[in-house]
Amino acid sequence: MKSRNISITVEEYGSFSELATSDKQLVQQAREASKNAYSPYSHFQVGAAVLLSNGEVVAASNQENGAYPSGLCAERTALFYAGARFPGAAVVAIAIAAQSGGRFCARPVYPCGACRQVMLESEMRGGQPVRIIMDGEQAVEVVQSAHDLLPLSFTLE
Repeated sequence: MKSRNISITVEEYGSFSELATSDKQLVQQAREASKNAYSPYSHFQVGAAVLLSNGEVVAASNQENGAYPSGLCAERTALFYAGARFPGAAVVAIAIAAQSGGRFCARPVYPCGACRQVMLESEMRGGQPVRIIMDGEQAVEVVQSAHDLLPLSFTLE
């Protein structure tokens, strides 16, 4: 038997203000999108903003449904819409923000496993890594690829 060590690098910023201007703009669009969430069951409003290689930004929010699991996370809503609207454009980055009770979450919000897999597929489809920016009021965390969040992933290989 042999062992492997899998490690990732997570950039942690102490606050939103430390981000580069382009990242701030993407996070702000994710925050705005969270306000449009349909979340009558969880009351957890998530927004995602996707930056595409053609310069377009697609933002979306989570959409819940009483017939679980018929709802959809903000990340997948945004990524699927981006793929349908701009099929030739690669995903460059995605920002994720969430709020509950009228306040943005203090800690960064991490994508679920299904969203991580879709982000990985977006990387494969676009032929480039997708930067993932996870927003929180007290910290913002960034990884450079979906592989960082899903290291032992299911791929076409």
